[in-house]
Amino acid sequence: MTARFEGTADYVATDDLKIAVNAAVALERPLLVKGEPGTGKTVLAYEMARALDAPLITWHVKSTTKAHQGLYEYDAVTRLRDSQLGDERVKDVRNYIKKGKLWEAFDSPRRPVLLIDEIDKADIEFPNDLLQELDRMEFYVYETNETVKAAIRPIVVITSNNEKELPDAFLRRCFFHYIRFPDEETMRAIVEVHFPGVKQRLVAEALKVFYDLRQAPGLKKKPSTSELLDWLKLLLVEDIDESVLRERDPKKLIPPLHGALLKNEQDVHLFERLAFLARREGGRPGQ
Repeated sequence: MTARFEGTADYVATDDLKIAVNAAVALERPLLVKGEPGTGKTVLAYEMARALDAPLITWHVKSTTKAHQGLYEYDAVTRLRDSQLGDERVKDVRNYIKKGKLWEAFDSPRRPVLLIDEIDKADIEFPNDLLQELDRMEFYVYETNETVKAAIRPIVVITSNNEKELPDAFLRRCFFHYIRFPDEETMRAIVEVHFPGVKQRLVAEALKVFYDLRQAPGLKKKPSTSELLDWLKLLLVEDIDESVLRERDPKKLIPPLHGALLKNEQDVHLFERLAFLARREGGRPGQ
């Protein structure tokens, strides 16, 4: 029986996320994870593999990725060239078949965690093209006239950033979980994991600034957890005092080292305008 996932020392998992992971494992369904960028969707698969002591196989999907690449690829061009050169390898077609990530997972002697990362980056047919393989845990190799079956059913984790809607038929075969952006209490726990014993007053002020910033109206890209951690690291390196973050001077309302949090010029300009308006109101942008 597979051990239950309870998070790890380096990954703070909420109760609902633990329930989702363990339910997907018990049902032997792919776990489809959605959420804002930076909420730990991809890292989840890595931590599941660590916690369950399972090998991890990763398939990072791009806009050009095709479903069959996850099964295998047949290099007919190289085989033709080798045949013209009289290479003995051409007699065995297996020499020209490259196993894909699903095939690797199906061949694994131990139950692996298979991560299909950012499935919504591929074209709309990509999820549909994987339906049968993920359902039956087998596929047919035409070149060798054989059926590849999973020795042990892998634990499948699929992430999506909601760039495209996924087909209903695909969704029916998954156990779905949306990772909500961490609340302040959860975020404190995440910070403590990455910066054990960090100054609590600094963290308290940094979190106020961070969540105020995320609530600023019209922000194009809200800062994520990873960006908060980068910012905190810089605050610690530069030995910024919490009093600087608490500063109410309207001219200093933009956070120090804000380049770790704001990642495009539109948001920097927006915050500068909000800070300008706040000069007359004496408040913090976003409040």
